[in-house]
Amino acid sequence: MAIGGGFHALRSVMHYAWQIGPFKLWRSLRSKNACKACAFGTGGQNGGLRNEAARSVEICNKNIQAHTSDIRPGIPAAYFLHTPISETARLSAKHIEDLGRLTLPLYKPAGAKHYSPISYADAIEIVAARLRATDPNRSFFYASGRSSNEAAFSLQLLARLYGSNHINNCSYYCHQASGVGLKACLGTGTATVIFNDLALADCIFVWGANPASNHPRFVKLLIQARRRGAQVVVVNPAREAGLVRFASPSDWRSMLAGGAPVASLYVQPHLGGDAALMAAMAKTLLEQNACDDAFIAAHTEGFEAYRAAIEALNWDELVAQAGVSRADIQTLSDAYIKSQHCIFAWSMGLTHHQQGVGNIEGLAALALLRGQIGKPGAGLLPLRGHSNIQGTGSMGFTPQLQAHTLAALQQHLGFSLNTTPGLDSMACMQAAFDGQMDALVCLGGNLWAANPDTSFTRHALGRIGFKCFLTTTLNHSHLEGVEGEVLVLPVRARDEEAQATTQESMFNFVRLSDGGIQRFPQLLSEVEIISQIGQLLIDKNTFDFASLKSHKTLRQWIAHSIPGYAALAEIDTNKTEFTVAERIKHRPEFATASGKAQFMFSPLPVYAEGYRLTSVRSEGQFNSIIYHEQDAYREQKTRWVVMMHPEDMACEGLVENQPVDLSTATGCMQGLTVKPYPIRRGNLMVYYPEANVLIPRTVDERSKTPGFKSVVVALRK
Repeated sequence: MAIGGGFHALRSVMHYAWQIGPFKLWRSLRSKNACKACAFGTGGQNGGLRNEAARSVEICNKNIQAHTSDIRPGIPAAYFLHTPISETARLSAKHIEDLGRLTLPLYKPAGAKHYSPISYADAIEIVAARLRATDPNRSFFYASGRSSNEAAFSLQLLARLYGSNHINNCSYYCHQASGVGLKACLGTGTATVIFNDLALADCIFVWGANPASNHPRFVKLLIQARRRGAQVVVVNPAREAGLVRFASPSDWRSMLAGGAPVASLYVQPHLGGDAALMAAMAKTLLEQNACDDAFIAAHTEGFEAYRAAIEALNWDELVAQAGVSRADIQTLSDAYIKSQHCIFAWSMGLTHHQQGVGNIEGLAALALLRGQIGKPGAGLLPLRGHSNIQGTGSMGFTPQLQAHTLAALQQHLGFSLNTTPGLDSMACMQAAFDGQMDALVCLGGNLWAANPDTSFTRHALGRIGFKCFLTTTLNHSHLEGVEGEVLVLPVRARDEEAQATTQESMFNFVRLSDGGIQRFPQLLSEVEIISQIGQLLIDKNTFDFASLKSHKTLRQWIAHSIPGYAALAEIDTNKTEFTVAERIKHRPEFATASGKAQFMFSPLPVYAEGYRLTSVRSEGQFNSIIYHEQDAYREQKTRWVVMMHPEDMACEGLVENQPVDLSTATGCMQGLTVKPYPIRRGNLMVYYPEANVLIPRTVDERSKTPGFKSVVVALRK
């Protein structure tokens, strides 16, 4: 079996450096700008290769991949004039990425077959004119986590002053269940730990995540935890090579040894079996009197009802639903019982389900049972993807503002805002499909790839009469469902900004990025574009968007309006980065109505008979961006494969490389190559976003997140 990281990662670095120039890459990496990849993050005022603790140099392949996107040459204008949009749309995501940077605004009138260059001034006039002519309730705004706090804050303010509250960020397709579940249990929707807490934990659970591919720097900390004697418990239906053994380029010992062990215990439940497994662990703790009774009595509510619900569960049913033996459940529980400082980390393996919020509440309950929230070295850590997705949410890029933010904004503005909650992301897409959306403004992201049900997505986007995208590179959102009028406005990347910007990590740590690299001086920043649109769209007597051209001014607004962000008011003067106030739980103090943490229990999900499918990302991928087709850690050479347990293959009479079809009521993937893989029997893996064609639009009722990770599918030769 392959290992994660190692010399493969170093070869990738050398390959990228050779492609774009070693000096260019080095200058980008060491600049004082936050990492452009995952929200685990490095960079800011400590320098691009250091974390918030400022210890050691951090080398991360994901960071380097993200930089290469921005350092590529620009796509020539002639390409768009001579190449129909439909022809570019047939390219793979990787080949579209390889085309290079967008360096000039592009315009496509309704019905046209090509994009044509246009000036920023003309493009911004068109955006303002189309929005003026549109009922605000028939428009929506969408943002990824690639942008800055300043851009996200200014665009959500523009949308609300324009009259639309249909304002969503991409967390509705990833970690929204984490925020909803944590808020219900603890009163805060983000991580309860800081970076340094990971060095204090004696047990770290990695549940429903593959950080070897998606958050490699986290795996280095897991290796270090193992060396100091801590337990690293991985709960994942697939046995991922990088979570068994990993060689971190930032850790010479693991490189020289050909990899270091990561998981001390590896448990493989069914896809969707997590809720049953958590309940089984809780039942074990209760039966063995292994709970922290004093903590529960002093700092929680709802325990008696929760205990009754757990005790009523049948052991045989729990074992069958979890897909984990009673003995393995006991081993898992023992590891937790022995721990004094435990951190639970997770990603979309827990949130991408129709019971995603219930999964997070179940994990929070496990932590509360043993008092593992409210002290250093213990707590909950959602492993978030895009580098500033948490910051985008903090800035109010949501369908409804927090009460504190709403009151502060209204005080600052001097008038009331519309408080009708907007539609969530999937509801906006459904409205578009139904012909009830006329305009869409996207701040980064790839809405095409983010959505389930590819056929539905194509039709929904195609029925929106006007779309405007602010982006650094081209993706399928700019090429599919573009029958109407479309503008694609290129923007400066984070390290190219003329003014400093800020970003928030998954640890609630706010970094200051200096910008300053001049690659394409003709480009405008996101804030410049938003400010210019605002000046044309919003009456100056209502609000003067010219004042928000200054990032420093924007930061004063944010400091005044966003809870926990008061320190941002001084960051331009003191350059001091900070942790957002009142979020970290080093004391058992909770922002709930009663001031106590809440035990929650949800009924366990029931699945139909058949194979359960999950969509996954590859090592050569970041979110929807494909950097190379191979997946070195899973030893796959292409992406059009289905990974299956060897015994399931034998039962189906299949051999390696045989073509198979997968189908659901939503769609079909034909001619997939079947590959043996150590995944729990009865479960299948296919790559995202290719698998979106199979994924239904059914969502978790509370978070509105689609169930990408436990879809029952039919398999045929």
